[in-house]
Amino acid sequence: MKALQKFGGFAALFMALSHLIGIVIFLAILDYLSITDPAQKVALNVEKQTVIFATNLLMYVFFGFALIVLSLALYDHMKSGAPALMQVATAVGIIWAGSLIASGMAANAGLSTVVALYAKDPTQAALTFQAIESITNGLGNANGEILGGMWTLLVSLAALRGGGLPKALNILGLLVGAIGIITILPAMNDLTGLFGMGQIIWFIGLGIFLLRNQTIEMA
Repeated sequence: MKALQKFGGFAALFMALSHLIGIVIFLAILDYLSITDPAQKVALNVEKQTVIFATNLLMYVFFGFALIVLSLALYDHMKSGAPALMQVATAVGIIWAGSLIASGMAANAGLSTVVALYAKDPTQAALTFQAIESITNGLGNANGEILGGMWTLLVSLAALRGGGLPKALNILGLLVGAIGIITILPAMNDLTGLFGMGQIIWFIGLGIFLLRNQTIEMA
């Protein structure tokens, strides 16, 4: 389906953009990762509630829905070359999407609870925030990009076996996917940032290829 391939291309570019915007907001603007004290984190979430709410929507909820579109578009594009691998990859991609959507929705629901509690009892708000953050981090793969890494790796393996994507993009996908998988190990969790940056480049390549290929097929 040419329309699905087109939507997949736009979805991939959106996913790259949402990643970049999220990185800029959380790392550069909010400097979120440098804050380790729960009380300070809660204070920041209360002060920047609107920004954090919108960023959670962008990076997790909307990203998750775009991932579903991209997963289905890639399956449609490459199912004839490596059907079994693409079936598994698509299943993993949709599971990953559901996990991210759940993480974003839970984070925003918890944010509202913590903000309301903070006005009455900042200490209790900090304890509640810690519990909520543990759940949302788990759903959002903050403890290791096993789902994103496995999906990227499987898609790239399928493309190498059955064709459908440029070879350079497949090699990049294999490297990025492997990095994502090993971040599940506590000693390798710091490589999550490298995985994210590599996947941004991979998404851009996927988006450009799918849109160009769709244009060529229509010519």
